Amino acid sequence: MRQQLWMWVVACLFGFAQLPALAQGYTQTKYPIVLVHGLFGFDNIGPVEYWYGIPSALRNDGARVYVTQVSASNSTEVRGEQLLTQVKQILAVTGAAKVNLVGHSHGGPTARYVASVRPDLVASVTSVGGVNRGSAVADMLLGIAPPGSLSQSVIASVVNGLSNLISFLSGGSGLPQNASAANVSLSTAGSLRFNAAHPEGIPATACGEGAYSVKGVRYFSWSGAKPYTNVLDVVDPALALTSLAFGGAKNDGLVSSCSSHLGQVIRDDYAMNHLDEVNQTIGLVNLFETNPVTLYRQHANRLKNLGL
Repeated sequence: MRQQLWMWVVACLFGFAQLPALAQGYTQTKYPIVLVHGLFGFDNIGPVEYWYGIPSALRNDGARVYVTQVSASNSTEVRGEQLLTQVKQILAVTGAAKVNLVGHSHGGPTARYVASVRPDLVASVTSVGGVNRGSAVADMLLGIAPPGSLSQSVIASVVNGLSNLISFLSGGSGLPQNASAANVSLSTAGSLRFNAAHPEGIPATACGEGAYSVKGVRYFSWSGAKPYTNVLDVVDPALALTSLAFGGAKNDGLVSSCSSHLGQVIRDDYAMNHLDEVNQTIGLVNLFETNPVTLYRQHANRLKNLGL
């Protein structure tokens, strides 16, 4: 009996000793992971990352991770061409044949653009809180400030100024900013036009799943559905307010759950808001939900197991 007990103890100790080695390769995908920010996004401003703590967590367990920077506000097509240039640069540096694109918010359609025009360069597209069928908030803004109106000109000037400031602070000065084009792209009508030209992974029904694989590219999505999650986060009250634009439909404060669907829907109801999805603001997320960093690690492991 005592010998069996000692054998059990030794086996447990051996198992625990293997855990660090197992974790090292947990996120080691075949192809590099390329992160694509959303509206008003950036790579980092000083010590603050847009993808707060996510790149390092993925790298620590074996992933090659690249954080891209495109226009903070512009049309999906303009941002997509900027991203395509960076994807080619990443492939040249790494020698990889393809990349795994992960886009948040407007970064979702931006990544989809690249996969649509150059599927040979993309292994997978993952849309996180992606504006794949438009946003009621963008529709509301177009209603308040229609194209050509004075109010639209004033708002566009302010937003373009903010976008230029974000770009400058994050080292991306020189990128063109066009708030009006961004708003149109993120509206329901603008998204439908984009989807007609780039339909890969888009569900045929309003809240269903899309094709899991198109032209050799795998498509995934997930999103949150709780606008207010942490009383310490100063942005949460604003997201709670913008969530009213959705008329009671599930949303993360800026995008409805159904609009976020693309390809294989992992989940569309995490207790997260739009910023929680990228572990913002600086990690002030819902303490009673899976940590966002964990979701990215799990997804990297999913891609790894699929040979991507």
